[in-house]
Order: sequence, then structure tokens, then C-alpha cells
Amino acid sequence: MCRRFSLSAPLEEVNERFQINRVMYYYKSRYNISPTQTMPVIIQQQGERVLDEYRWGLVPYWGKNSVNADITTVDQNPTYRKAIDRRRCVIPCNGLYYWRTVGKRSYAVRTMIGDNEIFGMAGLYETWRDARGNEMRTCTVLMTEANEAIREFETRMPAILSEDQVNKWLDPELQGIGSLYSLLNPYQGQMKIYPVTPLVADDSHDHQQCIEEMDLKLAWVKSL
Repeated sequence: MCRRFSLSAPLEEVNERFQINRVMYYYKSRYNISPTQTMPVIIQQQGERVLDEYRWGLVPYWGKNSVNADITTVDQNPTYRKAIDRRRCVIPCNGLYYWRTVGKRSYAVRTMIGDNEIFGMAGLYETWRDARGNEMRTCTVLMTEANEAIREFETRMPAILSEDQVNKWLDPELQGIGSLYSLLNPYQGQMKIYPVTPLVADDSHDHQQCIEEMDLKLAWVKSL
């Protein structure tokens, strides 16, 4: 599962990368985004690309948070089946966090593309209201088969979209799992992996330090 990621980039860079037309919240760089927190999301709205803030974790009718959705089974779930046609989004990101195990010890690592390059993860979003009428905007990250780099940590990874795939994923005219499935392949490019502070395990630690490469002697957190 994808449980943590970063978007440590200025707004101008995000706007340029994804051709954003409107920004609907006070944007700031995020260094350690985790489930149930808010995160940046790009949606297509009336012909414009909008950057907004959504809570990570769909809260569907059965009441359980859905942080990740698997593209291989998404069409079997009635909630996801509707979202795949009507409520697709792109989640901007420039680093994924995992835990590397060596022998009986483990440490946090960050994976990134190129020189801290921004990329888009395929996602689905949902807006619902509770019994009091309060609106909650939520989203989930779509997962596909892990590539060689991520397979060390997980069997699944976020579906990373190329620029052309972003355009298609946000195109409301493109519908049906058959048309969309081909966009969600394992990322084939090179990924850099390096150790980071164990403080990324703390949801409240959202700081530049999270993305800085750490001396491996200091990165160890525990024995298994």
C-alpha cells in the first residue's frame, strides 16, 4: 500500500507541470502526507484544471477508509465503478516513502524520479455529506503492479501517469474501465531510493528534514 508521500515543490512548479487553471486553497509544500490528512488533488471542472485539497481516504457507505484502490478490482465495487467514469483525479507527488528491511533492522527510505521530479498519481475522489449536512471531500490513490524498484517493499504501487496519460485520465469523455486500464501500468523509468529520517513515521512531522538524505547510521529505527 501507499501510505506516505511528499509534494515538496513550489506552487509555480506544480502549476506549470499540470497546467493548472485555478487554485482553490492555500497551497504549501508538503513533506510527509499520510492517510486521513488533506492533500493536493487535481480535478477537471467545467473545462478547467483545478488544484484543490481533499482528505486522503474515501469514506464510502460501508464506513471504512479506503486509502488505496486496486485497478484490477475497482470495477467490481459499485462505489468505485461510478467514480472511475465520473470522478477521476490526479494527485501530484514527488516522493514515496517506504521501509527497507536489512537483516533484523529497518529504516525509512524515499523513492523519487529524476532530480526530485513532480509526477502525477491516478486517483478517484468522492464528495459526500454526513447526517448534519457537513460536506467531506475525500480521495484514494489507484494502485497497479509494482515495478522492479518498488517490488522490494510492496507488490503494488501507485499508478504513475505520463503527461499524455494525465490528459487522458482527466478527460471526462474517456469512460469505461476497458479504455482506462491501459493508462495504469507500472512505472518503467529509473527511480532513486535513499534513506531518510525515521521521523517520517510521525504524522505530525511535516518538514524539509523528511526529504533530506540521511546518514544510514542515523536512519535505523529499530530491530525486528
